Formats: sequence, C-alpha cells, structure tokens
Amino acid sequence: MISGKQRSYLKSLANTIDPIINIGKSGIIETVIQQADEALEARELVKFKILNNSPLEVKSTAGELAEILGAEYVQSIGRKFVLYRPSENQKIQLP
Repeated sequence: MISGKQRSYLKSLANTIDPIINIGKSGIIETVIQQADEALEARELVKFKILNNSPLEVKSTAGELAEILGAEYVQSIGRKFVLYRPSENQKIQLP
C-alpha cells in the first residue's frame, strides 16, 4: 500500500508518460494481462487507455487489473489510468 505522498509523487511522474497499453471492447483478456505484467516489470509505472469503443468503466477496470497484477492504482483521468508495481530492479525510488 502506498501513502498519499507517494501517490502524489507517482502522479507527477505519470504526467509525462504516454499510454502504452490499450484496452478495447474485448476487455481484460489474457494478452492484455501479459502485456501489462511485462510492462510493469520493465517500467514500474504504466499508463493504460480504454478505447472509446469499449463499454468498460475506467475505475472498475483499473481496480480489477491492479488486483490481477498485484499492482497499485495511482490515478485515472478521463479514459486513462495509471498503475504502479515495483520490480525486482527498482528504478523508481518512492519518497
């Protein structure tokens, strides 16, 4: 569990990154989970985008994906959300 100060720090880092994983109308499928897991291991902080043709709700999808991946929900803005999970080779040092 991350603190409010740590969440604020992660939000500031996420502000400059682009979404690298798109979730379409198929929802959270195995390939999305696999891509997200690999991206979180490599980058620790990943921004996702739910495409306009998808009927999914942003916060519920983010929560479900975070639970599956063992990640922390950071924020959501519009149809984008950010997840954080420290990797073995930690790159982001939380305050």
